[in-house]
Order: sequence, then structure tokens, then C-alpha cells
Amino acid sequence: MTALRIGVLSFAHTHAVGYLSALRAMPDVEVIGSDPDGVSTGTTTDELRGRELAEALGVEYADSYDELFAWRPDAVVVTSENARHRELVERAAAAGVHVLCEKPLATTWEDGLAIRDAVERAGVLLMVAFPVRFASAFAKLRATHDAGALGQLFSVRGANNGMLPLSRDWFTDPALSGGGALADHVVHIADLLEALTGSAPRTVTAVTNRVLHAERAGGGASAETGGLVTITYANGLIAAIDCSWSMPDTSAVWGGLTLDVAGTGGTVSLDVFGPAAHGIVAETGLPIEARYGADLDAVMLRTFLDAVRTGVQPQPDVRVGLRTLSIVLAAQESARTGRTVAVSA
Repeated sequence: MTALRIGVLSFAHTHAVGYLSALRAMPDVEVIGSDPDGVSTGTTTDELRGRELAEALGVEYADSYDELFAWRPDAVVVTSENARHRELVERAAAAGVHVLCEKPLATTWEDGLAIRDAVERAGVLLMVAFPVRFASAFAKLRATHDAGALGQLFSVRGANNGMLPLSRDWFTDPALSGGGALADHVVHIADLLEALTGSAPRTVTAVTNRVLHAERAGGGASAETGGLVTITYANGLIAAIDCSWSMPDTSAVWGGLTLDVAGTGGTVSLDVFGPAAHGIVAETGLPIEARYGADLDAVMLRTFLDAVRTGVQPQPDVRVGLRTLSIVLAAQESARTGRTVAVSA
């Protein structure tokens, strides 16, 4: 089997480390990264950028995007700041290169539509990076729902909580991220509900605050760090999502995602990242949590690579990316105005 050539555009997102590592470990893949704007801020893997990060991971490196595209990749993974997704996707599409784009798809509706138009005009595949939909626990939930065992779903309570990203301060700069905790976390659960029900979102009501991490000047104080979002769907489902950066810096893990689903036939509760071995560090008393199970990044990447080989559009596609973006934009408007907002998509 001929090896696929995969480029990683920008190491700005924290997920770039995991994607680069997973791709490097795949025997049928050649991977090269480029992060021309990256500047290292420390010595740990999460703090490294550019050539230093590529060398730490044992990955080939291109000094510019021009050099990477001259290598003629089959596909690229876009892991830039959210506001820069459009320019990189448009460049890949113009080169006839398939795209796995980090979430959220974009930071504005205009950019989201431009991304859709670019990939459809070029005839290239675009998949949005929502790894949680590939969890085996979620697959079992979908199978249970599809079999009718839950009856009609009427409510979902979801939580996607994490640490404030300290090594990538652009996450709290709305000009680059498109927002704070809303933009970062709501889309994951919105994607799960899209995959589970196929129902269209109708209205969004959201409240946010900046109480958490307010002391970090230029960091958490410049974007919302806590939020609660309520979504109504065309089939009558009501979903409530806690999207806060509420995990403390001393946490043993970055965060997690839970989902409680209620239907007329029963209820199901998921803790996607729950399986773990727990312990305590003797010297400090701090907790240890070693999670186990499938690497969801690797499963998602393999799905994308299989699609590149077959030419069959994988899910979630650009239109799922647009619908989840529309929920974020409606939530931001609701938080700003104090009103319930109709979803445009």
C-alpha cells in the first residue's frame, strides 16, 4: 500500500501534538509539519512550537507552508488558531488537497460559508475534528437509541469541562479563537447530538461569566471562562451544556466529557473519558489519573485517512461543522443580549 502524505498546518492548537504523534506511528503514512508562526514558550512538549516541537516528536518539518505544499501532500490537518482556519482550508482546497479541520470550523458565519464553498468548488473532502463521536461508549448509545430502546428522547444534560489552556494563550483571545469556553467546548456536544438524533437545532439560550481565572490579566479575563447553554431541537429535545474551563491547574487530567440522555423508554449516562487508574503522589498528595482505552484522535485520523484513500466523504462533514458553528454563534448572541436566539442554519 502506497503511503499517504499528510501535512499538519500550524501547531497552534494543543491537539497538534496528539495528531502529529498518532500520524507518525502509522506505518502507511508520511507526515510533515509546518508552523511558521510558532514560538516556543518553554521546554515541555505542550510549550514547544515550530521546528523544536517537530524534532521533539521525531516528525519531518517544513519551514513554510509553500515548502509543505510543494511536497504535494494527499491531505492536510489544519490545527491553527480558529480564526485562521479559512485561509488554510482555502489554500488546501485550491491545491486539490483533502482537509481535516480542527473545531470549530470557523469563528464567523462568513468564514464558515467560504470554507464550505471552497471545498465543494474544488471537489475535495473536508472532515471536522470531532474525535468524541468515535468513542465506543457513544457508539453503544447510538445503537441503543437506533434500536428504539430509549423511546423518544426529551432531554440531554452534557458537560465538557477542561483546564484553561495555559500554553496556548490565543484560546482566550476572541480575535483568534472566536470566543472562550463557548467556542471551545459547546461544539463537541452539539456534534454528538447531531450524530445521535439528526434533528436540527431551533433555539439557543446562553449565559456566561468570567469569574473563573479572572485574575489572569490578558488571559481568562478577555473571554468567557464559564457558561451554560440550552438548545431546543426540531424533534422537541432540550439539551443543556456546561462548557466551562472549570478544571483546576492541579488537576491530574485536562478535563472530560459526560452526557446524560433521557428518553421515554429509559436513560443512559456516559463518561467518555471515565475509565482510568487512580492514585496519589506521595511527595505532594496530588492525584494521579492514568486513563486507558482507545486513542480517539487515532481512531478519528484513521477514519479520515480511509476516506482519503476511498474518496468517500466521512462524517462529520463541512455541513455538520456549519450547524455546530451556528449554535456557538447563537449562544454568543444570546449571552450578549440576554435573549433566546433562533439558530440560522
